[in-house]
Amino acid sequence: MDYYASRRERLRRLVRKSEADALLVTSFTNVTYLTGFTGDDSYLLVRGDGEVLLSDPRYTTQLEEECPGLDLLIRPPGTSMLKAIGKVVRVARVGRLGVEGSSMTVGLRDQLASKLPKIEFVTTDGLVEQLRQTKDRMEIRLLREAVRMAEKGFEVLRSTLRAEKTEKEVAAELELAMRQFGAKGCAFASIVAVGPRAALPHATPTDATIGSSDLLLVDWGADEGMYRSDLTRVLVTGKISPKLRKVYKTVLNAQVAAIKAVRPGIAAEKVDAVARGLIAKAGFGRYFGHGLGHGLGLDVHEAPRLAVGSETVLRPGMVVTVEPGIYLPGWGGVRIEDDVLVTRSGHEVLTSTSKRFEEAIVNC
Repeated sequence: MDYYASRRERLRRLVRKSEADALLVTSFTNVTYLTGFTGDDSYLLVRGDGEVLLSDPRYTTQLEEECPGLDLLIRPPGTSMLKAIGKVVRVARVGRLGVEGSSMTVGLRDQLASKLPKIEFVTTDGLVEQLRQTKDRMEIRLLREAVRMAEKGFEVLRSTLRAEKTEKEVAAELELAMRQFGAKGCAFASIVAVGPRAALPHATPTDATIGSSDLLLVDWGADEGMYRSDLTRVLVTGKISPKLRKVYKTVLNAQVAAIKAVRPGIAAEKVDAVARGLIAKAGFGRYFGHGLGHGLGLDVHEAPRLAVGSETVLRPGMVVTVEPGIYLPGWGGVRIEDDVLVTRSGHEVLTSTSKRFEEAIVNC
């Protein structure tokens, strides 16, 4: 609970800077970050002198287990969340109420404004998300666990890969394997793409068989219960063509160089530029159409972004993916992705699954 109390105290300082008396946190993910509560349909009011979590009777026992000592308002059956919010805001004597502009609907804001006509509303932008960018020790430990679960699942995938299996079957077996190693499930819908379908960065698994082409792209991650990992590897399942070797090694060289550039004080766009420049130099610049990476945490995509125009300066505690790719329509694609922690002296690669071309070759 000390971790969560510390996060709420840091948020209070940001709320004061926004000139609000309190912040109503309506993003369920942000509520989890600030309290440890893993349910939904619950809001958190953070005041200058405390906080109260608004929820309903379904979660009474869960809240007692996950958030001991936290002030709660359990709204009885038939009482709307709108009425519960009005009650806690009035009791707290809030004059200026901060709301999360990225998660509160216009409808809810209008309803609150009509119910609380004397309250001034202050729209905030990303206050909790600012805090979430830099991970504390507990978060880093859970992210390591999410990586471990994902990598164990991939080991099973490699050892059981067969030519007659379909993309759908491989995706389902990968999820089962991660669950068997303790994961709550997939961090996101796994991408399992054979041959030409690997040219789709977000391909959906189909009935295409593994043996129908020479390469297989797998983008997957584990949800350890709260935190999520995100990795990508390409397996060579057939003939090794000069083109495949060149594309793979170009992506790998760009990824390794970009990871080496990760350190405190560097702008995110400069890390992106390292990989983008090497891919362009190899003649594939127009086939790398997405950002180099993104933050990881409670969400699989969160700040900061490693991308063109991203001026965020990396700080110790940030965890980002580094995932350059080359996608050639009608042929296929190669993406290699690792999860990287920014440390005080540089970086640490949290993922350990091999990515050497020779070790990407599998017999199935």
